[in-house]
Amino acid sequence: MKMLIVEDDRLLAESIADYLRDSFSVDLAHDGEEGLYEAQKDIYDLILLDIMMPEMNGYEVLEHLRKEGITTPVIMITAKDGLEDKIKGLKLGADDYIVKPFFREELLARVEAVLRRSGRLLDIATIKYKDLTLERKSKRVFLKEKEIFLQGKQYDLLEYLISNKDTILTKEQIFDRIWGFDSDTMVSVVEVYVSNLRKALKNYGYTLPIKTVRGLGYMFSVEEEGHEEEKA
Repeated sequence: MKMLIVEDDRLLAESIADYLRDSFSVDLAHDGEEGLYEAQKDIYDLILLDIMMPEMNGYEVLEHLRKEGITTPVIMITAKDGLEDKIKGLKLGADDYIVKPFFREELLARVEAVLRRSGRLLDIATIKYKDLTLERKSKRVFLKEKEIFLQGKQYDLLEYLISNKDTILTKEQIFDRIWGFDSDTMVSVVEVYVSNLRKALKNYGYTLPIKTVRGLGYMFSVEEEGHEEEKA
């Protein structure tokens, strides 16, 4: 799962990231404007958002996101423990609130609780879709009892699509989620991988229900199950 930490204290941000990287892929932003820009890509499963930051504070970032319809769960991080501050964050759409200093174990517990409530914390071991089973830790895929061998980031692409059934994912979202902002690869690699993933599963007798939404991106569509595949 992918997480964004927006925190201007770089040492604290790195410390949190190092602790959570065993369970999550973590990106960092160190001021409100940068955090808003990254969060607007809507590729994260959760955002840890500091309140007191330069350029734009956490409340402003959260307000912008919710007005834009971005529903990514947000945990506010702050040194303020006043009731009014907590209420303000919750009213703006925060999912939880943790006060500095905090134990790392408490943060992880709150992260997992928010993800469970939001429905984003899937079975930690496997993801299942009809006859397909994805083992997340080993990145192995099975069609019924037969293992399907995928190459490179094909597994990551398949997991991301299945985890967002019936949701349009733009090519840019898919690229940023799987290859990352710092990748030297071009966005066009998404088309190549979608096409190769379809072919890889078709070789095992399975037509992957990926719908091409022209001008936008792709959608793992239950309605497409069994239909003739579209070209990327």
